[in-house]
Amino acid sequence: MSQHPRHAAVIALGGNALAPSGERSTIFDQFRHTRQALGPIVQLALEGWDVCIVHGNGPQVGDELVRNEIARREASPLPLGVLVAATASWIGYMEQQSLENALRRAGNQRRVATVITQVCVDPGDPALQNPTKFIGHRIPDERARELIDEGVPVKPDGRGRLRRVVASPVPKAIHELPVIRDLIDRGTIVIAAGGGGAPIYWDDKLRGWEGLDAVIDKDLAAAVLARDLGAELLIILTDVDAVYLDWGKPTQRALRTISLAEAERMDREGAFGEGSMAPKVRAAVDFVRRTGGRAIITELSRGLDAVRGTAGTTISAENA
Repeated sequence: MSQHPRHAAVIALGGNALAPSGERSTIFDQFRHTRQALGPIVQLALEGWDVCIVHGNGPQVGDELVRNEIARREASPLPLGVLVAATASWIGYMEQQSLENALRRAGNQRRVATVITQVCVDPGDPALQNPTKFIGHRIPDERARELIDEGVPVKPDGRGRLRRVVASPVPKAIHELPVIRDLIDRGTIVIAAGGGGAPIYWDDKLRGWEGLDAVIDKDLAAAVLARDLGAELLIILTDVDAVYLDWGKPTQRALRTISLAEAERMDREGAFGEGSMAPKVRAAVDFVRRTGGRAIITELSRGLDAVRGTAGTTISAENA
């Protein structure tokens, strides 16, 4: 039986890191952003960490839905669950190629592999009946009305922009966990659970796995993967340098270290933005509670500093 990696980190990278909010990124832009985004991750790999990357796909899967709608008279549209797997494939391709190029330039021969990952969910999860997860870009008002008339859920996001919302069930288990573990144990850098993974459930009637049209939160999927891999570190990379109290107010302050109990108490009191930081804190808390490991939330460019304890917010079982 293989042993867990000695220094294993699961890193959750947002889809917006590759397609920044407000930018209509071409695929060439996304390749450029990917090369820039992976810099801190490359450094972790060069320092000997075993790394598994989980990336988001919100902007990309939203764009894929638009492409399907525009082309539906010429080609049969693909369902959302299939589009999650599709975006995981081509985003993984960008990251895999960019990582390998950076490692080779540094004289490192570690291998990189993308695993198209299925994630088990409960088909009775109430979230499947209540779409809340934003995907894609801002939708013009006229187009938003058309989509609503067609029965497509559209809601204003935290910035008041009309965007699509889709169902987002809670991840229970990573179906390809043994494959991912085998690769990591061999020193391979793995890109897995792209876009949070393609949601599946066990169908008793068919006696087999079936897909669902939903998008799983990539931070929650990363926490489940880190937990089940036995990783010692979960890193959630976002667009702010740390978790803040009183965000956006004159009294705002960064939290550098939080105990598990403090994080849970603050979350109960509504200290974190429900549509932004709260899900990330909950994913980190779940990982720490279940493993006793360490979770870090920080800005992409500060990832390596955060691992070294000089940036970001660290959540641990006890105060540092």
